[in-house]
Order: sequence, then structure tokens, then C-alpha cells
Amino acid sequence: MIGKAIAKELNIKDWQSEAAIKLIDEGNTIPFISRYRKEATGSLSDEILRKFEKKLIYLRNLEEKKEQVLKSIENQGKLTEKITESIKKAKTLIELEDIYRPFKPKKRTKATIAKEKGLEELANIILEQKIKIPIEKVAEKFISPEKEVFTIEEAINGAQNIIAEIVSDNGEFRQGIRKITYQLGNIEIKAKNKDLVSKYEMYYDYSEKISSIAHHRVLAINRGDKEDFLNVKIAAPIEKIINYLNVNTLINHQRNKNTKIPIYNEFTRETIEKAILDSYKRLIAPAVEREIRNFLFEKAEEKSILVFSKNLEQILMEGPIREKTVLGWDPGFKNGCKLAVVNKFGEVLDTDVIYPNEPQNKITEAKKIVSKLIKEYNVDLISLGNGTASRESEEIIAEIIKGKELEYVIVSESGASIYSASELGSSEFPNMSVETRSAVSIARRLQDPLSELVKIDPKSIGVGQYQHDMNQKLLDESLKSVVEKTVNNVGVDLNTASISLLKFVSGISEKLAKNIVDYRKENGIYTSRKELLNVKKLGKKTYQQCAGFLKVHGSDNFLDLTTVHPESYEKTKKLINILGYNIDDFKATEEDLKKINFNKLKLLKDKEFKELSEKLAIGEPTLKDIVAELKKPGRDPREDMSGPILRKDALTIEDLEEGMILEGTVRNIVDFGAFVDIGVHQEGLVHISKMVENKFVKHPLNIVSVGEIVKVKVLEVDISRNRIQLTMVI
Repeated sequence: MIGKAIAKELNIKDWQSEAAIKLIDEGNTIPFISRYRKEATGSLSDEILRKFEKKLIYLRNLEEKKEQVLKSIENQGKLTEKITESIKKAKTLIELEDIYRPFKPKKRTKATIAKEKGLEELANIILEQKIKIPIEKVAEKFISPEKEVFTIEEAINGAQNIIAEIVSDNGEFRQGIRKITYQLGNIEIKAKNKDLVSKYEMYYDYSEKISSIAHHRVLAINRGDKEDFLNVKIAAPIEKIINYLNVNTLINHQRNKNTKIPIYNEFTRETIEKAILDSYKRLIAPAVEREIRNFLFEKAEEKSILVFSKNLEQILMEGPIREKTVLGWDPGFKNGCKLAVVNKFGEVLDTDVIYPNEPQNKITEAKKIVSKLIKEYNVDLISLGNGTASRESEEIIAEIIKGKELEYVIVSESGASIYSASELGSSEFPNMSVETRSAVSIARRLQDPLSELVKIDPKSIGVGQYQHDMNQKLLDESLKSVVEKTVNNVGVDLNTASISLLKFVSGISEKLAKNIVDYRKENGIYTSRKELLNVKKLGKKTYQQCAGFLKVHGSDNFLDLTTVHPESYEKTKKLINILGYNIDDFKATEEDLKKINFNKLKLLKDKEFKELSEKLAIGEPTLKDIVAELKKPGRDPREDMSGPILRKDALTIEDLEEGMILEGTVRNIVDFGAFVDIGVHQEGLVHISKMVENKFVKHPLNIVSVGEIVKVKVLEVDISRNRIQLTMVI
């Protein structure tokens, strides 16, 4: 049942769903299933499998909750075949909650008090509408001083309270009201104080249909409400809802269930309608408003987390700048600019502090120190953090490198200070100041963004709006999934990887990552993948999960440098023999790999793949992956991504003019557009409507990605407000 439900929702085959469940239950990781079990799942992607796993957990929790509800109702002696069927058919926790509501243990309510006074029979008489005398005459019989019912009015009011709760507890009614409210209602916002200046001013008198409100507006409104600037309410179509309740309440309680038009009784109609109005306003509307606002927020949250995740993935996949000695520059004013020279292996060669900015203004001395470091260590690039004093530092760097074969890059320093003050930063550089560690991090981010950024909490990398308003557990899980996916997609060098990087590899925990590094320290570099089996507490199952994602340079088996899994080595050797080579003649070195001519593989057609697949007894999807890897052994998928913009001259916001065409790097993507760094220390906004000409854009992610270099034109510059409007339509 669960497998079929997920298959339908994700638009995959039933057999794919069942295979995925089996593999997940066997303890396989999503990266492993996605890459190495394509035949079993029909090549389900990492993204689909992660959605699948999330839905599987939800539905299993739902089934567990259903069992609890059935048991609870059964213990009350109220379980019927119809209720059992309804519970089994429930597709969501909200639907299940609606069914369970009438049976849920309640505190003493107006209705329970009325029942204690013996007024439930009167309520049923009113609902059935079979009386032919005024309701007041019927109510007389229920006056009972012993039960504290002293008047006719008290009896009728008590019966109305019971009817109100019956209406409120009806799950079908709740679903109907939610639907009507969502489709026809508005979300209305007013300022708590119109005289207050805030970023929420556009919402000080605002109304929009619930069904069409944009996700980013929901998040902004929620925050304005939380920060006490806004009053938010759901304006429901009350008249339509009350009419719906009146009709359905009467139909629901008349003996003839086929009645489509309710039979009103002149003696009870007013009493019922009053009870229904009370039920809606007192018991239903507040809950439905909360549920709809929660629903809107959860959908907005889901969408935002998706955008955060996409942005993070693109940041992590930014192309590395290899084989360069980099000078990391962490800018600052009073406490100076921290410098760190890092060689091509990421090792720190030297550090220093300069004070070119206010209040010291030691510009000449700063230039001498930087020039000396550049010359002494043959610095190839300067990596400048984009924080405080970055603009002033950039002007100095531009002067220092003038006439030299040297360039600089402005990099985001989001999270660098968090890493620097962390336990990990302290253990990596125990003798360095916090600020100097930041300079090292800024340099290394240019050399290998992924290896450096995995050391930082993904939330601190700066990938979206309103992230502090999100469900932090969901956000953490989603962003960590992205890091895991990216690390495994890129692959990890077993002989250089840090614990921070290794712990994201398929099947490897932080403790096991430490054991892998400790083994390397004690025994020297790894010479093969199979040597992993010597690592403490790394068994065969873990080896199966992680081996294909860990690369070993210089191994006696050149396949250790590829993404080919060890379980496919023998069949890959046969494939290479068919090409006329003996794998034993090659090692996992760049020089050896260049000797192998894989041109024959480039010409393979689908028919030949099928024949080879049968000959080697290996699935076609796996064979195609092996062939793709053999064409470019050890290839880094980040090579296809945009590299950073290398600069020589500084630019300020004052230098910008309307119509100016520039190149910039996409730094952040939100629902309404993208923020582009054009090198003036203030990112410009390309609104979604300015991304392409004469074409509707559903979301900016469909057009641009974080880290991408784009050509933009300046539309408007507001220096006083520090705002830049850009367009990609040139």
C-alpha cells in the first residue's frame, strides 16, 4: 500500500517504489542507491530518492498513528466498520485528526457540561426536526433544578452547545470549510502602528487571495507579525460557509440519507442556525485560520528550503582554482586586515597583519608587507573577503597589483568567522588568532570551495532569506542532504580529505571519519581502496557504501581513481581487455591514464552497449556509467561550473551609470529574482521580470544558478539607499 501510494505521488513505477523501499530497509544510503543500484531502481535520481525516503518515513508514521487511533476508539467501544474504513483511507495526518476529533478525550466544554445536565436528547430532537410544536414546549420537559437547568432558555442554550460541538467535530465539514476558505478567502494585513517606519510598510494595508499569495510574501508577513508590526487575519467567506454548514448539518442528521435538499422544520430552524453560527465562529473558524496559516507557512517554508538547498548546492559546486598559491585577505578597520599565504596544497606558508584603514591608515607600510609576501611566495592570486572594510581593501589591492601579473577575487566570507572560532578551527590551527584563521579559510575557499565550506554549518553560508524563521530541524536535514549529495557527487581524495569532508561520504559517520584519518596518520597514505578494510570499525557493509566515492591517487589499480565501484572491477577489467589493454600495466597516476586510448568507447552506440552488457553480464545503466568514467578517469564534475571573476581594478557604486554593461556573479537566488555581485560591494537585484525578454519565468532557478557568471546592464542606482537594479535583458 505504502509503495503504491509513493509511486503514484512521485510518478514512478510500482516496482521502482518497492525496490527503493527494499534497498533503504537494507541500510543502503541514498547516494549509494542512486549511483550503484540503477538497475534495481530504474535509475531513480538522488533527488527523487530523497523525496521518496522522506515520504516513506511520513507514511510509516501515519500508519503507526492510525493503529493508535483505532486502538483508542476501540477501547471506547465506539469503533464501527465505517470508522475503521475511513481511518484506513486517510492519506494525511490532518485527515486522520479530523476523523479522530469526536473520539478524542476532551476537557470539560460547554457541550460536555450540557450533556451532564441531560440535554443531549433535546439536541438530537432538534437535529432530527420531527417535532410539530414550538421548541420551547419541548424544552420544558428538560427543566431540572437537580441538574441545574432552571429555564427553557438554559435548556435550549445547552442543546445548542451540544449541536455546535457535533458540527465542529465533523471531519467532512472541516475539510469542506478549509477548501472554501482557501479557495475564496483573503489574507488581510493591517499595521499595528501606521506611523512606525519598517521594511513591512507595503503590508500596512494589504489584502490578497489566499490561493494565490506568493511564498516569499507569506514569509515576510509572518515575520512582520512575529516582530509585532503587523496584524494578520484570514477573511473567510462566512455567508457561504454558514450556508454550507446549514445544508450539510440537516442532510447529515435527517433519517432519509438520500435527501439532497434539506427539510427545514419551522420550529427548529432558527435554533439550529444559531448553533451552527456559534459552532463556526467559536469552535471552527479559529482552528481553520490557524491551520490555513500553518499550511501557507509550511508550503512557503518548503519552497524556501528548496531554494536554499539549490543555492547551497550551486555554491558547493563552484569550480576550484587549483595549482595556485593564494594570499587570503580578511579585511578590517581598527583590528587590521589579517593575511595568510596558502600554497597549492592548502598549507599555510605565512601570516601577517596590516593596518591600511582607519584609524591607523598605515597604507605605505601595508603595501610593503603585501608586496613582500607576494614576491617571497610567488603568490598567484589574492582572495579578498567581502566583509567590513572590503571596499577600502580592494582599492589598496588594485594599487598593489597594478602592472603585475596578478589578479584578485572577491569571495563571500559568510561563516568564516564561525569556523574560525569553532572547536574545529582551534584544533586545525591552535596557535593562530581567530581572525587569522578566517584569512586562511578565505584563501582556501578559492582553491577548493567544497572542502572548506563543509567545515561550516550550511545555514551560515548565506543561501536564502528568512532562514531563521524556518523549521530548523527541516532546514538542517535538507541542507545536510545537499552537502552529502554534493560531496559524493564530486568524490573525495582519501589521502587529503579532512574529517569534515569524510563524514559526508556515503556510509561514513564522524567517528569513522576520524578513524580513517587516524589510520592515515599512523600508517602513511592509502595505497588502495581495499586498505580501508583495515580501518578500525569499518566493516564490509560500510566499505560497500563508501568505497566508490573515495579516490586514491597513485594506487596500483587505476580504477581506484575513478567512480567505478570495486564490485564492478573484474567486469571493468574485461571491458578494458576488449579495448586491447591490460589494466595491470597502469597505476592511478595522471601519466598512466593518458596512455590509455578510450576513443573506441566514445563511438559506442546503444546496440553495442546492449551487446557489451550481455557479454559482460552487467546492467546497461552501470555499463554506461563505467564507460563515461573511463572516458575521463578521475574527472571532477565541478570543472564544468563557472569559475570566479578575476579582477584587476576596483569599482565603486559611485562609478556605476545607467546603461553600463558588466559581468557579475550570482550570489543568491530568491523567489522574486537574483542578487548579482558586480564588484562594488553591494549586490544588485535582477528582478525575475528582467531575466529574459518576452518570456514568463516561473522561478529564477530556471534561468540562473548561484556562482554563475552573467552579463548584466545597470537599470537604476540609488546611492542613498545603497540599491542597484540590474537587467539581464541587454
